[in-house]
Amino acid sequence: MKQPTSLKNKIAIVGVGESEIGRVPHMTGLGLNAQACKRALDDAGLKVSDIDGLLTAYSFTEPYFMLGSVMCEYLGIQPRYNASMVVGGGSPAIMLKHAAEAIASGQAEVILVCAGENRATGQSRDAAVSTLLAVGHPYYEQPYGGSIPGYYAMIAQRHMHKYGTTREQMASVAVNTRANALLHPNAHMKKPITMEDVLSAKPIADPLGMLDCCLLSDAGGAFIVTSAERAKDLKCKPVYLQGIGEFHTHEHLMCAPSLTEFGATESGRVAYEMAGLGPKDIDVAQLYDCFSIVPIIELEELGFVKPGEGGAFFAEGRGRVGGDLPINTHGGMLSHAHAGAAGGLFGIVEAVRQLRGGLGERQVNGAEVALVHNEGGILSSHCTVILANDKG
Repeated sequence: MKQPTSLKNKIAIVGVGESEIGRVPHMTGLGLNAQACKRALDDAGLKVSDIDGLLTAYSFTEPYFMLGSVMCEYLGIQPRYNASMVVGGGSPAIMLKHAAEAIASGQAEVILVCAGENRATGQSRDAAVSTLLAVGHPYYEQPYGGSIPGYYAMIAQRHMHKYGTTREQMASVAVNTRANALLHPNAHMKKPITMEDVLSAKPIADPLGMLDCCLLSDAGGAFIVTSAERAKDLKCKPVYLQGIGEFHTHEHLMCAPSLTEFGATESGRVAYEMAGLGPKDIDVAQLYDCFSIVPIIELEELGFVKPGEGGAFFAEGRGRVGGDLPINTHGGMLSHAHAGAAGGLFGIVEAVRQLRGGLGERQVNGAEVALVHNEGGILSSHCTVILANDKG
């Protein structure tokens, strides 16, 4: 397969921001996005008038069809490049890829990327449950009552059967990420949890319990992308794109070619080759963790461990801050925040902050290269990003 045109060292992320997180009843989804955008602009030392491109994702709580145009309207900008993308949880990393390609081809100079919604307070419990049921195939899955947790539970069961992954190993993912979230001042969850807490939590879809499942938060996140040349003129420390790759294997789980092998292997291969780096060069990783089985699979597919060894990696504490490869140092979607596409976007925000340094107790010592992986659907659409604090 032909390698895409390299974007290495051509593009930089120059500003990041996140809104208030948790239950924020006084703010709409658009308001949360706007707050995150303002904080990203302030971080970069830019004004709204400097933005000539905007990308956003989707919302289950706002009634707008053309959400990208609505965000521009809400922020008061008239860009020459704009879209709203729907690739599930993979949207943020894929939006970064589209932004990088647009800048490299001269379609825009400074692109604002944002996502988020008021998932915790902006929809009823029934609406939230309906959202969980909406992903299945409308003819061949939904009539049988499948749900997002149920589909991921099937994947977990298969991984356990094939590799011997244990319930305790999956629980350790939730415990590890909660420990990391306790070090983040803006994380949704601030209460420590134990293995027993996870194992005895309310059952959701066997083998997944409540604490194996991502949060429902009010939250918005944003980052700003520009050329490496333009980044030289800004006040913040830029973080440079080294490699990025995407891959899509299916939409509905019934069409997945495998329940244990997904598209992260290929998206990771493209990103590694573009960057000229490999798994051993990564200092910190932010892996999509909508359910506790997911980062185990991603860790394996991205080459950090062999197939079947991901569970033991987390159980041994090697993914915590101070471990062999700190993973989801902000707490991930299991403990930091999850609000639509914002869940994966916060992984990009955290990677940038880790590479800049100065995060106190959660700072990864000597972090120079970070990997972010987003996935959308039921492990359907994958995008892997490699970032560095220097052009190298």
